Amino acid sequence: MTVTVRALRSDTRTDLEGFARVRHEALPFILLTPDSLAHDLTRMHPDAHYRPLVALADGEVIGTAQVHLHHESSEPGQGNVNVYVHPEHTRRGAGTLLVRAAEEHLAAHGATRLFAWVLDEPGNRAFAERHAYRASRAAHFLRLDLANGTLPPLQDPPPGVELRTGSDFADDPRPLFALDAETTADEPSDGETELTDYEAWLEETWRHPLFSPELTSVAVVAGRPAAFSAARTDDGTRYGTVMTGTARAHRGRGLAKLAKNDSLHRARAAGYAEAFTGNDTGNEPMIAINEWFGYEVCATEVRYVRELG
Repeated sequence: MTVTVRALRSDTRTDLEGFARVRHEALPFILLTPDSLAHDLTRMHPDAHYRPLVALADGEVIGTAQVHLHHESSEPGQGNVNVYVHPEHTRRGAGTLLVRAAEEHLAAHGATRLFAWVLDEPGNRAFAERHAYRASRAAHFLRLDLANGTLPPLQDPPPGVELRTGSDFADDPRPLFALDAETTADEPSDGETELTDYEAWLEETWRHPLFSPELTSVAVVAGRPAAFSAARTDDGTRYGTVMTGTARAHRGRGLAKLAKNDSLHRARAAGYAEAFTGNDTGNEPMIAINEWFGYEVCATEVRYVRELG
């Protein structure tokens, strides 16, 4: 059975549904839908040179690759290659074809260093190392049973702090953009990330079809967002926290925990049954917060790096 690789077609529903299906089977801890894929394809910043790929066998999508440049990085030439093959279709050459096509695309657009997340399993790690990638840091996926678990009780905000939702900033989300930019800059990563393009943030984050402003909680101090927990939801019963952080001037007050607890309670009340999040293994403050909520590690990924000659 011949395997071929080509770019994902945003106007082909079978492509979008096949890509989403493979990603869910290979990595069920990430929220992704056909509509969110279509949005990314049409709204991603052009400097990212975003080009998701699909591997097909007899017309069926059996493998995927997310491919783009880190256009928000202060260091040029960094690219991302995330390859996932359906568990029932491994060892057929799809992964190698996807990696090769992704590397050619990124190199053609100036990439000199490539990053890839790989599930921490022997076969996956060996695959990355055979393709000249070397291991670096690790990160955890965490899951919380919202339907049957027990959340910490809701807490009243301390004096001078007000809890709001992301929807309260619908007329002017710029204060949330500023907070997101500050917290993202301090998040553990392989390189510095700078969110400076407000219009791009609106398209890629605020207007993303999975983003839930209703379930996003914001702790406000003196009229300004001081901490937040940004939420995404899929078409079913899954909820994800994609960013939780506090402005530097307000850290150490428990405001991120306050916001996340508020968001989790409202997500459960809205009928969401599972909550997912992720933490870099070096991000001890957020790991402690998530353990307090009852999250459990459900998988680990390792970041691999390849320098292009």
